[in-house]
Amino acid sequence: MEILEKLRARARACPQHIVLFEGEEDRTLEAARLIEGEKLAQLTLLGNVNKIHSRLQALGIELKASQLLDPAASPKLEDYTDLLYERRRAKGMTEEQAAKAARQPRNYAALMVAAGDADGSVGGALNTTADTVRAALWGIGVAPGVSLVSSFFLMLSPRKHLGTDGATLFADSAVVPQPNPSQLADIAIMTAANARALLEAEPRVALLSFSTRGSAEHPMIDAVREALALIKTRAPQLAVDGELQLDAALIPDIGSRKAPGSTVAGHANVLIFPDLNAGNIGYKLAERFGGCEAIGPILQGLAKPANDLSRGCKAEDIAQVAVITSIQAQSLKQAQKAA
Repeated sequence: MEILEKLRARARACPQHIVLFEGEEDRTLEAARLIEGEKLAQLTLLGNVNKIHSRLQALGIELKASQLLDPAASPKLEDYTDLLYERRRAKGMTEEQAAKAARQPRNYAALMVAAGDADGSVGGALNTTADTVRAALWGIGVAPGVSLVSSFFLMLSPRKHLGTDGATLFADSAVVPQPNPSQLADIAIMTAANARALLEAEPRVALLSFSTRGSAEHPMIDAVREALALIKTRAPQLAVDGELQLDAALIPDIGSRKAPGSTVAGHANVLIFPDLNAGNIGYKLAERFGGCEAIGPILQGLAKPANDLSRGCKAEDIAQVAVITSIQAQSLKQAQKAA
């Protein structure tokens, strides 16, 4: 799809150093071949180096530019252990626990990113989302001024009239089970920023509900309305509306009827779901029934990029998440230079 080609071109133009922390896993190795072949990123693969070589030989893959690294044998393990201990000792982590944790590839990858030795990490083909997010929180932590880590999926539809040329961001579909209004507002603002970075278009944010502008009354709807009020205070320039039903958010003639005068209704490219039930079911419905391609989950709210994978992912999915991680790293560096 055109949006993916644009993202790959941006990643290729300024390659970032990405760590794939499940380096012994076949899909990860296939993804590394794709990434290296298209020069989308500089890679480090974590794991037992002998096992990685064995799997590469069995798969007939030759990696010429990627670094293979065993965290347990790394000369930086002691430094990373110290870094993790300093970050977590106030939470009760002992030095012995830090040393054990730093050897785990998912934690080592996050610590590489935190130390500035890599620009982003990707994994989750074998690890759960909870373990992947925990490693990122332990090693990298949340960004300044951010209250929580959440996620989004980049959904690519064959229907080009939806979103921005068929591309829409869905949030939160993987991490925060039941956000309160303040958290929902933060999720919306962070997802809008990622939409601007990835789509190179102005975000139009719809706060979804089973009601459109007062067509129903319920405490769940009240929470969405409260989130809208908070967004307008925190990000007054953002194009946002709610509460909106899905059809009113995406279809222009329905949006104009149900929410007349809205700059978002019928044209949304960011969909904010009221809770994780809705968000997770929604993205899978769009993928399985609607023929959309789902890329993610992409984490947001971390101080530096680290991303999760669906355990049902393909090698192509891993490569695409690595590309988005690279774009996030590029955007972070640009923001730091501008600050």
